[in-house]
This record gives sequence, structure tokens and C-alpha cells, in this order.
Amino acid sequence: MPRGRRPRGETPPERRTAPRQGKYYMISVVAKSYGIHPQTLRLYEREGLLKPSRTEGNTRLYSEEDLKQLELVLNLTRDLGVNLAGVEIILNMRRKMEQMQAEVEDFVRHVREELRKTNEEGWEEKLEQALVKLPPTQIVKAPAEKGP
Repeated sequence: MPRGRRPRGETPPERRTAPRQGKYYMISVVAKSYGIHPQTLRLYEREGLLKPSRTEGNTRLYSEEDLKQLELVLNLTRDLGVNLAGVEIILNMRRKMEQMQAEVEDFVRHVREELRKTNEEGWEEKLEQALVKLPPTQIVKAPAEKGP
């Protein structure tokens, strides 16, 4: 994305519009409470590290989620000495890891559901309907997992 000011009237497609629920803070309040200059917040937005919502008047509004993201960015830059390019890489990796974790959880849920169905319907029936006939083997039933 080229740097510099955008001509008035052009709205980037990824811009979030002002939300209706929850607490939101203006840039001056966020800057003051975190001890940073408002330009630093604008830079983080320009670099894609933060994506605050906007009002119809184009005022930035930071949600609780945005503040958590800001705290992570500040922790990485201030406490760990990571530069902004490194922060971007770390944030992208975190996003991908969260997505992969959700996919694994969905897969495990699907496997558990299939195992439950198989146990209810009887595995002998499934074996008879299988495309590839397998010789009978001893099935070991895993102990039920305790959890929420």
C-alpha cells in the first residue's frame, strides 16, 4: 500500500464502520491512557497493526479488542524490543495459529461425533456397508474423556 495521504472521499475496503455496542474510546483518550503520542496510534493503523472503527465524521474509535491488540503491540515493541515489521509477522502468525487451532477443534469435534454415531449404530453394520471389506479386528474402546 503506498504511503501518504489518501484523497478525500476514498474509503479503503477494510475500514470498519462505527459500531453500536460496547465501550469505544477516541484516539486522544487511548494515547493519554497508554502514554503514547496519537501519531504513534496513526502509524500503527497505517502499518496495519490496529484497525479502529470510524464514525461517519471519520473519527477513530478504539474498542476493547483494539486496546488488547495495542497492549500486545506495545509489549512486543517496548518490553521485547521487536520492530514493527517483526510485530506484523508475529501478529500474522498468531492469527494463523488461532485459525489452525479452531480447525483442529472442529476436526476433533467431528471425529468424536462420528465415533459416537458409530457406537450407537453398531460398528458391525458399518463394516458390512464399507466399500473396502476389512478382516475383523479387535476394536479397543478408548475411555471417555472427562471435560466441559
